[in-house]
Amino acid sequence: MIPVPAAPGALRASALASILPALALGGAGALLLQELAALGPAYPWRAMGLLVAGATLLLANLRAHLPQQSFGAANRVTLARAVLVVLLLAMAGEPRIPVALAFAIATIAAALDYVDGRLARTRGLSSPFGARFDMETDALLILTLALLLWLSGRIGAWVLLAGLMRPAFILACALLPRLRGELAPSGRRRVVAVILVVSLLAAFAPFVPARLAVAVAVTGLACVVASFAADLRALWRSGPRTS
Repeated sequence: MIPVPAAPGALRASALASILPALALGGAGALLLQELAALGPAYPWRAMGLLVAGATLLLANLRAHLPQQSFGAANRVTLARAVLVVLLLAMAGEPRIPVALAFAIATIAAALDYVDGRLARTRGLSSPFGARFDMETDALLILTLALLLWLSGRIGAWVLLAGLMRPAFILACALLPRLRGELAPSGRRRVVAVILVVSLLAAFAPFVPARLAVAVAVTGLACVVASFAADLRALWRSGPRTS
């Protein structure tokens, strides 16, 4: 059973009205993918376990969506993206990755990223919860693409660095007090995230030659490393000095 945190009743009800159907559709999608791609019997169970874990995290952080009283159309689109990404991530446990099918799902998930942000801005439903939900879904998509690229044998294990950059950044900020400041808003981060997702998608595309796949993945990784380095440098220079 999913624990529901203390949050205003209207917001909680609105969130559950979106999350519970998403869980059901995700489970049905996992069964369909199992049939279409001849995935193993454990695949739907892995997918449902990940979906339930994700739903629990969403509900645990729901209060950050206040003062909004509705889960909102933008978050529902992000939720759909997250379900698609989780279905992809569950494929990591398979002995054979269905590259063409996974590429199609990843492309849809990436394309929907434009929709949720636009909905949040045009309908006045922006919130720290929605922004974080969108960002973490992007990060999970990047990590999943990197993992599938490696497991499919298209690219070496070095591609995992693309997906591990954000966790490493968070860990560095947690361990070093000097890095715990606030970063100024920057469009550069969004642009770099788009470049990285597009480069990983291109590398994963079954019609892209192996050498070109490596080249575009290296380009995306170089961009994200440079971006995180710039953020770390900015935090280091502005952060408090420790004695």
